[in-house]
Amino acid sequence: MTDIQDLDARALKTTRSLVDRVDADMLHLPTPCGAWTLGQLLAHMTGQNHGFAAAARGGGRDLADWADRPVGDDPGGVFAASAEEVTAAFAEEGVLERGFWLPEVRDGGPFPAPQAIGFHFLDYVVHGWDVAAALGIRPDFDPELTAAVLPIAAFVPTGPARERPGAAFAPALPARDSAADPLDQALRLLGRDPDWTPPHAR
Repeated sequence: MTDIQDLDARALKTTRSLVDRVDADMLHLPTPCGAWTLGQLLAHMTGQNHGFAAAARGGGRDLADWADRPVGDDPGGVFAASAEEVTAAFAEEGVLERGFWLPEVRDGGPFPAPQAIGFHFLDYVVHGWDVAAALGIRPDFDPELTAAVLPIAAFVPTGPARERPGAAFAPALPARDSAADPLDQALRLLGRDPDWTPPHAR
């Protein structure tokens, strides 16, 4: 696989370009991510960036490090700052030899750095799609990114845990055409409907 740090940085760049299209008066919009509004989703994404940055630097054991961070009246700027922080943390010398504490995942870790960064990469491709879907557009992720994210999505555990309130992903949807776009396949594995559209557009 192409370097996971590079994949993650490129996914974040595309997601940032999508968040840059969000104005403060759009934060009430619904998203495909459970019952979250666009504002709640962006607060989660921003908080997770800070949490992963802390984990990359040896911290992150405290759930407070992962708390949602509302984006206020500057969604693009607030999210961009968090993306720059996590990208810098992932690029630090020796980071791939570290263990990441991820208190919201299974036993909390530590997880090998490449695996933890892979979790982040998966989240920001999927959440980038969430943002785009909320805006009624299709994200322009590089085909190399969507091809790389599919096998990671396939390793996300299934089962009753996905049916619990607050689960990170909904139960998988039935597979369709095996030749479908890798992003669509990954979304279905994670319980997202690739054909989701905002209620006002239906």
